[in-house]
Amino acid sequence: MSVAVYNTLTRKKETFVPINPDRVVMYVCGPTVYNYAHIGNARPAVIFDLWRRVLERHYPEVVYARNITDVDDKINTAAAQQQVPISVISERFTRAYLEDMAALGVNPPTIAPKATEHMPEIIAMIEQLITTGNAYQAEQHVLFSVESFPAYGQLSRRDMREMLAGARVDVAPYKRHPGDFVLWKPSTGELPGWDSPWGYGRPGWHIECSAMAAKHLGKVIDIHGGGQDLVFPHHENEVAQSCCAHGETHFARYWLHNGFLQMDSRKMSKSLGNVVTVHELLQTWPGEVLRYVLLSAQYRQPLDWCEQALQQARKTLDRLYVTLRDHAAENTPSGEVPAAIIDALNDDLCTPKALAELNTLAKQLANAQDDQRRQLLTGQIKASGELLGILKQSPAAWFSAQKSDVDADKIDQLIADRNAARGAKDFARADRLRDALTDMGVIIEDGPTGTTWRVE
Repeated sequence: MSVAVYNTLTRKKETFVPINPDRVVMYVCGPTVYNYAHIGNARPAVIFDLWRRVLERHYPEVVYARNITDVDDKINTAAAQQQVPISVISERFTRAYLEDMAALGVNPPTIAPKATEHMPEIIAMIEQLITTGNAYQAEQHVLFSVESFPAYGQLSRRDMREMLAGARVDVAPYKRHPGDFVLWKPSTGELPGWDSPWGYGRPGWHIECSAMAAKHLGKVIDIHGGGQDLVFPHHENEVAQSCCAHGETHFARYWLHNGFLQMDSRKMSKSLGNVVTVHELLQTWPGEVLRYVLLSAQYRQPLDWCEQALQQARKTLDRLYVTLRDHAAENTPSGEVPAAIIDALNDDLCTPKALAELNTLAKQLANAQDDQRRQLLTGQIKASGELLGILKQSPAAWFSAQKSDVDADKIDQLIADRNAARGAKDFARADRLRDALTDMGVIIEDGPTGTTWRVE
């Protein structure tokens, strides 16, 4: 059974064929750790976590590297404002990022390289680019010469004029061409830096990823991933410097990019003031709800992040957990993921179809009439949830966590009053009490063993 991926490089869906079927290597651009990650940062973390899970079903080893950018001008600014070393800022927000992603069900990558731990490799790559004539030194800077790489622009499919307009670069007088980008820049004053053949300084952003990928995964890798916003200039520049340094025609054979996240149908941006962090969202919503929303759209498509989507995801997960609580065969181990879900994920990670199939399984379980059928479906639902990174809790734990956020004693008393009213055949009062519970976001269910409740 093959895996199909949409390759940004070729602009078409292709059958994934790894360089070495015994060892698939994938690199994904990780966070710049100067603040809490916003929900847009979480989309690639969740998407490529799932890509890794899918690939691991097909290949004996998948080496997944997701870097940490821990030297950057934004980190420098935050450190200067707080009058602390950059390591204080980067370490604090690295921990926060890992904790937040874990809450979203994201497994740790195989390798999590940090830029500051790879200065020898970064410097060596820059030296190689100078030797090959693809880079030059000017006024304590080292710059990559875009004109030295004829294939520059192939990934983003832009001509030079478009790339210059979108690069947001300051055209410094020492550049040979306006599109040349920085590999190394000087550090002065309180700025962090390292000794190099070109003086005390620090690397540009693009060279960091190329050096770390080569160090841990090789000169040519199977998959490089990240957000759509990285196609140009970051990934375009990675291609140029990696191919030139290694004398290869490719840096990555498949380029996978997730789409943008919108906030209430508007582009999420700090200038609009509509950025929300994962850290903030986790104060109100379970991590599984956030993950479910992030998987609800096909990963290459835009995703609208809104309150309605969160509420719908929570309702759907409530229904799935209720089904497992009320109908699942007891102590059933995980079974096999149904072919329909595997086929959906193998088809360029079609998560909407996979989630629809999972909900169909739950409906079948709710209607199952015999123990053997319930056991089969329970095992399939558990296995599918493990693959998708949801349904990780027991139903009791899921609903208990929601109850902890509300006044459980008050709810229990209202339910007791309602049951007393029903026993006295005062159905009007019973209905009023149910309405009061509904207004509190509480769903009650009457069953043979009594009344249970959960938060909507």
